[in-house]
Order: sequence, then C-alpha cells, then structure tokens
Amino acid sequence: MIEARHLRVLRAVAATGSFSAAGRELGCTQPAVSQQMKALETSVGTPLLIRAGREMRLTQAGEALVRHASGILAGLTAAEEEVAAIAGLRAGRVRLVSFPSGSSTLVPTALAALRAAHPGTRVSLEEAEPPRSAELLREGDCDLALAFRYEGAAVTEDWDDLVVRPLLTDRLVALVPERHRLARAETVAIGELAEEPWIAGCPRCRGQLVEVCQGAGFAPRIDFATDDYPAVAGLVGAGLGVAVLPQLAVESVRPRGVRTVRLEPAVRREIVALTLPDLAQVPAVAATLEQLARAAGRAV
Repeated sequence: MIEARHLRVLRAVAATGSFSAAGRELGCTQPAVSQQMKALETSVGTPLLIRAGREMRLTQAGEALVRHASGILAGLTAAEEEVAAIAGLRAGRVRLVSFPSGSSTLVPTALAALRAAHPGTRVSLEEAEPPRSAELLREGDCDLALAFRYEGAAVTEDWDDLVVRPLLTDRLVALVPERHRLARAETVAIGELAEEPWIAGCPRCRGQLVEVCQGAGFAPRIDFATDDYPAVAGLVGAGLGVAVLPQLAVESVRPRGVRTVRLEPAVRREIVALTLPDLAQVPAVAATLEQLARAAGRAV
C-alpha cells in the first residue's frame, strides 16, 4: 500500500536530487529518507530512483508516481482540513500565494476581515507571479492562488483543471514624469510613446508590454527592467523613461513625481483566485476565497 508520507518524501527527492537535501527540506535524516524510499519501492514492486553521479534520478515508474503525487496529497490535505473543521478540532489553515500588487492591496483587506470573522483560521502568504502560482497550486504547495491573465494575450492560461473565481478587471495605465509633455493628458494612445525610453515591470508584464507595443507598430526601447513596482515608479519619477502598469500596482506604490494617464484603447488584465476542486470544499479555503471576492468588490 502506498502511504502519503512516502509520496511526500519521493516528491522531495525528485525536487532536490538527493536523499540528504530531501532530508533537510523535510526536517529528517538522510537514512530516514533512504529507508522510506526502500519501503515505497517494496510497496510498488519496482525501482523508483536510480543514482546518477551524486544525484538521484527518477525511473519511468518514479516519474509516473510523482505526477500523481501532487493531486493525491492535495486531496488528502483537503480531506483532513474538512474533517477537522466539521469535527470542531480547528478552524483550518490556508496557504495563500499572491502576486505582489495583489499582496499589498486585496490580500490585507481580505485577511483582516477573515480574522475578524474566523479568528481560529491561520493563513500563510507567499508571493509568486503566474504561471508559477498555478504550478505551486497543482504541486500541492498552496491551497489558494491569486493570479491574473491579460485580455487578448497571445499566450493564454491553461486553468481548465482548476476552480477559477474572477475577482476584478484591472486596467493598465501609462506612467510618465510629472513634467512630461503628456502628463496633463486625460488619455494617451500607446503609439504616442513609441520614441520614449521604457521601464518594464515583471517578466509577464514585460511580455505584455512588448506585445501591445508591437500591435501599435513599434518595438519599445527598454532601458530598465525590474520586478519591483516602487522601483519602476521611482525611475519614471526621476525622468528616466515611461512605463505601463496595472492600476492595482499603481495603487500599491503611491508614486511621487509621476502622472498616470489612461491608455486608449484600453488594455486590461483579469484578477482571479485559483484553487483545486477538492480544496474549494474546505471551509477555511472557501471563507478566504469569499473575503478576497469582497475585497475585490470594494476595490473596483
């Protein structure tokens, strides 16, 4: 019989490449990892790992088992949380992953309301941009992911296996220095900024910027690129270029020396919450999802 603890160890070995590294990640000794792997191989009746130099690699059977492990472990976590909540043992825990501008705007409001309504619920927060956030969800490393997707993007998200809860539509705006020639304009076409130096944001936003600019007939000259939204605003405020950021990101920064101008035609991204079908039934996850939706409603 395959045991969940053995699957967790196998997944850790696959991710780290060695028994000793897996042991450090799981908080146990290297011999304990080796013993559990031997027990799992005995249970399934075939080798799951082979040694290649200093690393451990998966056999074909090992790869198949790791593929299924995330879904199995996520389902077990969901079952444990739901049963615990029903039995009144604890209110539950939620592992939340969010992109940075969501972490600084929607998440604080949602978690404050959640704590007031359900003081026993514990929520942890980590940051990751999509598509990594969806990968963490599928791998069983979080219960709920705040993510986004751009309208009309060339590359679309594959979320067919997930529960997708739309939260709000976030419009992109242009950022220009306060003394820029377009600083007093109500709207601006992105083509009017074709000759400007650009400050680009996160890799996902950077790709969207290039795609939108190419659609307007030019390739942006990107002088600076940073994942840090305050740094983007600071560079614009210093007169070093222009940028395009989602409105939610601008609200999280409160930039100085910068003017925001609406883009026409509009460029938008959809903010969503993602979870797995089994996890959506867990009371703590459902309550967190509901508070995120309410926070998004107030942010519109």
